[in-house]
Amino acid sequence: MKNTLFTGAGIAIITPFNEDGSINYERLGEMIDYQIENGTDAIIICGTTGEASTMSDEEHLECIRFAVKKAAKRVPVIAGTGSNDTAYAIKLSKEAEEIGADGLLLVTPYYNKTTQRGLIAHFTAIADAVNIPIILYNIPGRTGMSIEISTAKVLAKHKNIVAVKEASGNIGYTAKLIAACGDDLDVYSGNDDMIVPIMSLGGKGVISVLSHVLPKETHLMAQYCLENNFAEASKLQIKYLDLINNLFAEVNPIPVKEAMNLIGVNVGGCRMPLYPMSDENREKLRASLAKHGLIK
Repeated sequence: MKNTLFTGAGIAIITPFNEDGSINYERLGEMIDYQIENGTDAIIICGTTGEASTMSDEEHLECIRFAVKKAAKRVPVIAGTGSNDTAYAIKLSKEAEEIGADGLLLVTPYYNKTTQRGLIAHFTAIADAVNIPIILYNIPGRTGMSIEISTAKVLAKHKNIVAVKEASGNIGYTAKLIAACGDDLDVYSGNDDMIVPIMSLGGKGVISVLSHVLPKETHLMAQYCLENNFAEASKLQIKYLDLINNLFAEVNPIPVKEAMNLIGVNVGGCRMPLYPMSDENREKLRASLAKHGLIK
């Protein structure tokens, strides 16, 4: 059995920007402290939600370096270093390890994609190049390809590949994944609306967007699951479902950045091509935040 990187609710943290579009490190530091102080179990930096795809290499590495220093070993810091260029993913992953990241999050190749044999070769090459744990990221809705169960089973045998962030939205797939890989591969929900379903099958937690606005509650939902108290966990899953849905009404992280700004945490906007939220969806989000007492 491999060591579990974390259990509970990790946050896929946004990257706050200043008005000139530069990274607002002061606000990022405040957010990391707030999350840790309110029960969040891991910080996932420079993922999709963190807009890593519009960062320069220097920004990407500086963000990881900053998060590692700020977290100061209070919780694990997991760095997004995936790419559709294997050589680049190896370079970025090695640099993240040198900086002090506790683990890596690697999305499947996108756009150019690959075959399942290519996926095994791609992830194995990265895993061979580092000595820290790796979470694979399965999100076919964004990448256009999925990690097949047989592929996951092969990759799970690598000592450094310890988990999958599962965001296919297919609970049948997740059940088969857990059944096939057992203790060789931890599973984290990549969708906030599926925390309880996935953890009821044996998932170890969630990599969450909801945690931005409800860190204590998201942690508690996952904690109830870990304690096999699925009745209480389900109540929270259902209670916050409207807010979760509105946080994904448009391409992530557009709505969550809007939510943070609405509750008074100025995180700026998104870098293009992401675009400000529509007035209609913003009002629905505002209503959800008000319903749950997050704004007046």
